[in-house]
Amino acid sequence: MSEPRDDNPDSATERSATRLLDSIGGPADLSDRSDAELAQIADEVRGLVIDVIGEIGGHFGANLGTCELATVLHCLLDSPRDKILWDVGHQAYPHKVLTGRAERLETIRQYGGLAPFCSVFESEHDIMGAGHASTSIGYAVGLKEAMRHGVGEDGRVAAVIGDGALTGGVAFEALHNAGGLQTPIVIVLNDNGMSISPNVGAIARSFQRLRANRRLYHAREDVENRLTRLPLGLGRQFERIGPEIKAAIKAYAAPGLFFEELDLAYMGPIDGHDVAALRRTLEAAFAADRPVVVHIHTVKGKGFEPAEGGGLEGMEKWHAAKPGSIVEGKPAPKKPAAKPPLTRGEMVEGARPEETAKPPPAYTAVFGDALVVEAKRDPRVIGITAAMAGGTGLTALETECPEQCYDVGIAEQSAVLFAAGLATQGAKPVCAIYSTFLQRAYDQLVHDVCLQRLNVVFAMDRAGLVGDDGPTHHGAFDVSYLRALPNVVVMAPRDEAMLCHMLRTALAHDDGPVAIRYPRGTAEGVPLPDRAREIAIGTGEVLAEGERVALLGYGYGVRVALDAAAILAEHELSVTVADGRFAKPLDAELSERLAAEHDLVVTIEENVLAGGFGSAVLEHLEDAFAARPGQRARVLRVGLPDRYVTHGKPARLREEVGLTGPVVAERVSAALRERHPVG
Repeated sequence: MSEPRDDNPDSATERSATRLLDSIGGPADLSDRSDAELAQIADEVRGLVIDVIGEIGGHFGANLGTCELATVLHCLLDSPRDKILWDVGHQAYPHKVLTGRAERLETIRQYGGLAPFCSVFESEHDIMGAGHASTSIGYAVGLKEAMRHGVGEDGRVAAVIGDGALTGGVAFEALHNAGGLQTPIVIVLNDNGMSISPNVGAIARSFQRLRANRRLYHAREDVENRLTRLPLGLGRQFERIGPEIKAAIKAYAAPGLFFEELDLAYMGPIDGHDVAALRRTLEAAFAADRPVVVHIHTVKGKGFEPAEGGGLEGMEKWHAAKPGSIVEGKPAPKKPAAKPPLTRGEMVEGARPEETAKPPPAYTAVFGDALVVEAKRDPRVIGITAAMAGGTGLTALETECPEQCYDVGIAEQSAVLFAAGLATQGAKPVCAIYSTFLQRAYDQLVHDVCLQRLNVVFAMDRAGLVGDDGPTHHGAFDVSYLRALPNVVVMAPRDEAMLCHMLRTALAHDDGPVAIRYPRGTAEGVPLPDRAREIAIGTGEVLAEGERVALLGYGYGVRVALDAAAILAEHELSVTVADGRFAKPLDAELSERLAAEHDLVVTIEENVLAGGFGSAVLEHLEDAFAARPGQRARVLRVGLPDRYVTHGKPARLREEVGLTGPVVAERVSAALRERHPVG
């Protein structure tokens, strides 16, 4: 690696008038740059992110904080031979820009465009696919240990992890492994005090203490130096017996002792926006030939005043930017809200004009408000979030009933175990966790909740296709991974009113866990109940009677079924539409009746077909009809395909996978022309 060139003030002034980023086609173009040039490139990357993401939308604040870090790492390392692992990936846009994707940044998160997070299918510089937090250190240890065994090309390895991701237990397991194996990797702890919301827990408080008073770190060094200069030979004696005293001082003044006790060298804290300091520190870390934690401080939203100057509130607000939210580097003026079109629910008979003018609420907001009602009614109700209070609707509970709301950090396993502990004492815990994130706690679901038959409610937001965040965030598997477990009730509402009823039902259930899945985005617009009621476990509901074909929807699938039925009615085919409501226990009586009275039963769900709601219906009917000579149910299953669905707007993705009313109507017409059973 060549030494950085000495900076010449005159040449630096001349270069500042030239956009250096235009000369960066890949990481190799950064290798011989001076500190001043790297700082200018980082600023230009930041400006590009502000302009592009402010226009099209996407992850914002964290990316503005890593511009210098990405630039310095790619200057020092030879990617992709050397590996840079970006935890989660919502802080990796600068990395994408510097690895040949600057011209495509405007396509990020859009259908057919750049992936919202790192993707091994998109670039050789994206070493790991990421979308869930806390995984980079584990990847890094495995990568470097493979290299040490002569597997693959040898190179240096760096893992960048935010302090928010360090609240996840899997990150600590990897730290333990790295220290035990003495794996020579560099772990960059990007400390900005935020994930999506402000970080919680003891580790976060430790970092916050140092951020709030950086003099503590310098005071530690000053005390150590003064002790070594004590007269009468005491200074030399301190140098001999001082390690224990130094450790005590370090424990008081800095978080480094924790890492040192795990046999991880600790360097920092470093200003993550000081290119020269970053460069010197990282060079030393890579030369250490042992696991090193480089602790840097960055500002989430750096360079964008509303985020940078708005404190934690501003950083949280600008975690992501909405399309068109920034114009010429500043927040766009607010536009008057457009009047939304009427929905099916708003066209109900007797609706007042002022009611029809209101847009339907989001499912998340409906759940959050309903949980507040339940918590006020029953003090045993406890809401739990894994660092996603805003995303799951628990902000309302935090405000209204703060003593009944807990945030455990990015630690879904801990959230479920915490809920299990509450339930053993008779509490009514509600784990509000995205469908995709609940996957991370599967062993706790199996072993600690379902096996123990504990009364834990799982509120699974973002079930189905979530849109721009793509395959790491689609809730495509929860019906399948929950259906296999004994003792659990699995249900899904067709609209916001049913969501309220199902939450009430789940909290009243005293015979084991209950899981409720509901989609992202706007609900159906039906009137909310004044008072939620319990519904019978394992019962579906017929919404429309017809003949020949029965459309049996589950959750969002009911909306698709109603749309398909309307299209078929235009072709003079009146079909039955039913809401399954429960994937487990299945409404066996309803399924059998629909199969016996119709030529074709069509199940519709926004979950993978393998092991989903349609599979439950098909499996039951095969068993039920096995003893009936000459009879066999014809079942057509509609759902998500056996592949990971890309990112894009939900409507576009549903068209791609065939989960729309017109496609279902077409498939029904085709199936009626066939005589053999459909699967």
